[in-house]
Amino acid sequence: MKALYPGKSNRHQFRAILASIAMALFAAAAFAADNAKEAEPKVIDPGPPPSDAVVLFDGKDLLQWKNEKGEEPKWKVEDGFMVVNGTGSIMTKEEFAGKRIPPVGAAPDLSKVKYGRAIALFNGENLDGWKLTAPKVVNGWSAQNGLLINRAVQEEGKPHRSYGNLRTEQEFEDFNLKLETRVAQGGNSGVYLRGIYEVQVTDSYGKKLDPHNMGAVYSRITPSVNAEKPAGEWQTLDITLVDRHVTVVLNGTKIIDNAPVMGCTGGALWSDEFRPGPIYLQGDHTGIEYRNIVLKPVVR
Repeated sequence: MKALYPGKSNRHQFRAILASIAMALFAAAAFAADNAKEAEPKVIDPGPPPSDAVVLFDGKDLLQWKNEKGEEPKWKVEDGFMVVNGTGSIMTKEEFAGKRIPPVGAAPDLSKVKYGRAIALFNGENLDGWKLTAPKVVNGWSAQNGLLINRAVQEEGKPHRSYGNLRTEQEFEDFNLKLETRVAQGGNSGVYLRGIYEVQVTDSYGKKLDPHNMGAVYSRITPSVNAEKPAGEWQTLDITLVDRHVTVVLNGTKIIDNAPVMGCTGGALWSDEFRPGPIYLQGDHTGIEYRNIVLKPVVR
């Protein structure tokens, strides 16, 4: 049988085709790698448990647990972890029942909502009317030159310092909240409505739409458009919470329009979506600045 060998011109074409295929495969691999990096979830510090939570394991003991015979479990606790050691299953001593939250109703007619007297939550001079959500953490908050500032300073080579979140002493139901904020490059904070719904405050200028961007209801509602400014510029947030529906106007552009919030967000102080709660400002990530924080409560 006669062997088939490509001619000189065909060899050049063949090499060109192989080179094209190699370049296409390289581009596809690079695209997949970039997408994998973008899709990688952030590491989130969950913070302290909500005040109405039951701590079943605190990393120290198994006092809340029993074995299948109702006796003390023989599992070990090492370095803050439960260690399975072949001594059978364990279960909590306390029993729990689920309770379904009522469904979110129809969007309210905001044109008919009435508001009470405006309340200046920050007086520009001191932290009167505010306190930490957890009193034992480091307080990085202070009032300086009319600004509410959080300095979450980390020292290179030393363990991470956990800084506190700041909340109002007053608690509110539904309201309109206006404020200004300035985020540094790479900055990350948040404004919690009633202590349970976080409106994200972060340096996301130039990024594609995402439920973790500036003005988003964290992990729940993605803004409809990008309206954030570059890091270092003052930005305005105009937030309305009525009947578990949220409207967010960022820098004069409506990015969330009377949308239902389908549950608490991470870092919520408690899980009850119907009780009044504070405005709380996240301070456990990075430094942040706020000013002109004014709330108008809804009048029923």
